[in-house]
Amino acid sequence: MLEADNIRADKKRETANTHHINARKKDSASPTAFEKEVFTPDSAYQSNSNKENPACHFNVPKNVTLQRNEKGLALVKDGMELRADFLSLLPRTDHNKIHRELLVRAAKIKGEQNPIAVDATAGFGEDSFLLAAAGFTVYLFEHDPIIAALLQDALDRATQTPELAAIANHMTLIEANSITELAALSSGSSSVLTETMRNDFPDKETLRPDVIYLDPMFPERTKSAAVKKKFQLIHILENPCENEEELLSTALNVRPRKVVIKRPVKGPFLANAKPSYSLKGKAVRYDCFVFA
Repeated sequence: MLEADNIRADKKRETANTHHINARKKDSASPTAFEKEVFTPDSAYQSNSNKENPACHFNVPKNVTLQRNEKGLALVKDGMELRADFLSLLPRTDHNKIHRELLVRAAKIKGEQNPIAVDATAGFGEDSFLLAAAGFTVYLFEHDPIIAALLQDALDRATQTPELAAIANHMTLIEANSITELAALSSGSSSVLTETMRNDFPDKETLRPDVIYLDPMFPERTKSAAVKKKFQLIHILENPCENEEELLSTALNVRPRKVVIKRPVKGPFLANAKPSYSLKGKAVRYDCFVFA
């Protein structure tokens, strides 16, 4: 089963438009020795003219670097490292726990054995990972190239980690504007998403996700200094969603079976649109729009 998942994942990556940066090992007797690579605003991330690993150019903000070491790719500022990683989520993916996750309960489609989800605001992909662990095939959209690179690096590492691989192989990152891609899907136009879905599900008559998930960034209220610093680094690259109405209306126009929106538990409805129902946790709320 794992081998089949790996073959499927390789096929998906050939179709999806992703940022994929390959690690380079040192010439060393030690198989775990890595050469630390650093990208700053004044220097390009180079690959020693290796045509199989072309230089990747990012518009990195001042006083911020992209660094890769044995732990993977990270965004670094003032000693703070920001790295996407799924290993910490593994305890929550236990079969007896995953279906109790509030997000999974909100996204669940009754009677659907192989549901398809689109995460239109992927970020570091933690929520998508939980959906994939619950049996969803997930297409993740991230338009910021640096966040997309960090996320793809985490996905690549996960596919090489036995306990994560089966889950990660059900996740496909597409670096693109989700509003544009979803609009193309609803109009029947060709897009990266439609071509990827057609490649993954050649026998499916209607190319339409069962669930569209939206998680526009909202102000973090936690007292944790570490989490606050994490959000500060993310906000260097991306600001909270400014086009809420367009994002929601585009998702609704696709007419999936559900649109699920993550909000602060006491926060307003996204774009002031009242959902069919909501599921509330201690800190967050999932607003669900249901279509017949």
